[in-house]
Amino acid sequence: MTSMMMERTGMGMPGMGMPSMPGMGTSPAMAPASWMMVPRCTCKVEKCQGGLKITCSCDDQMACSMVQNLCTMFQGGMCSCCLMMNGMVVCCCNLTMGMCKCEMTDKGVCITCTSGDAQCCAMIQSCCDCMAAMLKAGCTCCLMMNNTPICCGC
Repeated sequence: MTSMMMERTGMGMPGMGMPSMPGMGTSPAMAPASWMMVPRCTCKVEKCQGGLKITCSCDDQMACSMVQNLCTMFQGGMCSCCLMMNGMVVCCCNLTMGMCKCEMTDKGVCITCTSGDAQCCAMIQSCCDCMAAMLKAGCTCCLMMNNTPICCGC
């Protein structure tokens, strides 16, 4: 399988929406969930000069094209990574302290988040250490731009 179903209303994060419950009617205060297919990829997180680099690689050409198109559409917005274990969010890193740019690779995308400020760089690289440790322990990373899932993988 080269894609997975993700709920766009926040994946159970506090303040980001409620998942719809089977068997419950939809009230006017609760909008129905919005689902989309997200490409499955291999995520790699590493430190770089001034910040971090996230590489998302897809084996399937269609998934690769979808990741690249989503990055092109949402480029310039807030970049964040949610790390999940058994479908529950363990950690969410919002990379608001740096400038994130997206570059296309032959198998997917490479997102670089850097800052010229030493304190912001330290925060970005601390997020990198945290994400790398969680990926190594078996968590799934969901990369998002403007709170829209771009790709998910281990």
